[in-house]
Amino acid sequence: MAAIVGQSAGVWAPRAARWPLRGHSGLAVLLSLSVVGIAAICSLDCTGIASGEFGGQSRDDRIDLIHAVTPSGGVQPQIIDIGGGQLAHGHIHECRWNAVARIIDQPGVGPAIGRQKHDRRDDRDAEQAEEHNHGHDGAMTEPGSAAKPVAPGPVNGPGSAPLTLGGRSFAADERLIMAIINRTPDSFYDSGATFADDAALAAADAALEAGAHILDIGGVKAGPGVEVDPDEEIARTAGFIAALHERHPEAIISVDTWRAAVGRAACSAGATVINDAWGGVEPELAEVAAQFGVGIVCTHAGGQRPRTRPHRVAYPDVMADVLDRVLALADHAESLGVARESIIIDPGHDFGKNTRHSLEVTRRLTEMVETGWPVLVSLSRKDFVGETLDIPVPAERLTGTLAATAISAWLGARIFRVHDVAATRQVLEMVDAIAGVRQPAVSRRGLA
Repeated sequence: MAAIVGQSAGVWAPRAARWPLRGHSGLAVLLSLSVVGIAAICSLDCTGIASGEFGGQSRDDRIDLIHAVTPSGGVQPQIIDIGGGQLAHGHIHECRWNAVARIIDQPGVGPAIGRQKHDRRDDRDAEQAEEHNHGHDGAMTEPGSAAKPVAPGPVNGPGSAPLTLGGRSFAADERLIMAIINRTPDSFYDSGATFADDAALAAADAALEAGAHILDIGGVKAGPGVEVDPDEEIARTAGFIAALHERHPEAIISVDTWRAAVGRAACSAGATVINDAWGGVEPELAEVAAQFGVGIVCTHAGGQRPRTRPHRVAYPDVMADVLDRVLALADHAESLGVARESIIIDPGHDFGKNTRHSLEVTRRLTEMVETGWPVLVSLSRKDFVGETLDIPVPAERLTGTLAATAISAWLGARIFRVHDVAATRQVLEMVDAIAGVRQPAVSRRGLA
């Protein structure tokens, strides 16, 4: 028995690929019943299908042909629910499909698909094999494109290497927490809660006490807002970094800036990492890192200008673009004299990306890990979390952030830039315990 659903142009779509139907009329549905050799062809007219309306979970398990043949052997028209669209006596009542049926033409296939709880592992294996054969190239990663499933990989993949920051070395299986300390009055998350010096110092104390390894100091809001010139950014960051370095001389201090002048002032004050979150818009910033012998974070921002939001941005392959840009930045930094073990790469969630791009770079994170450069992820309460869960308020995005953190850790990320140090630390310790690289803090159960 075969169930074939396709467009009039003859383009066949595999189940669960979730490709949108582009509004063609003359949709053909062929129900081929190999048991009795009878085929019924129903020509359908289905107009008004809007592109992009077919997201969501595949519902191909609702195709029901169990009674397609009467006891006497004749064809009996049935209502067939195909992912939300109903076919009855040759008519489509509603054309809102989330998936289309795969061609099934194998000996021994039973008469029902879907409501019979069949095993779909062979289908998934075939789809993964097909993806492996074709690779990722050529697929536009834009709204409505098919998700690329990635099997969980080993924690800290084969490319992991030791990391040295602020004179401290970290083994390949150590994860670092970078605490965010915003010296801005208009932060998207806390609206200036750490703008004042005393509040910022207290936040730094608390972050270190909770287990942070790095303190990341930023003086300019990432998103659009009031203009902040280099002098004002230096005033917000350099003096505070000097005070913080005196207060916690053992702490690794990072400055979040895209400006070489700010980086120079911050490193003079005691910063030992430059977090270049806008992807090298001032190439001189890497020269500053080499001059001061500090680490640098090379981030993908898709060529966007600082403090801008992406508008209808599209990539033939978003991870390929991420790799091309961050590896070029890392190689350039090393060529200037920045120590290889102090160079970090970052996929740049939300920077130059829509939500689907950020989700894709998360599930394909192993491709960055396998380059050998340590990977930093900045996930905390970002818009891709908010849009995925429909949570517009950043203060309510902690659960989604921690879920993304766990996945990123499992796939090999090494550094996590966060607002919530204690919660992140628990997630990372749990991931490491599951992976077998950390022992439980207490072992009592079953031993008393």
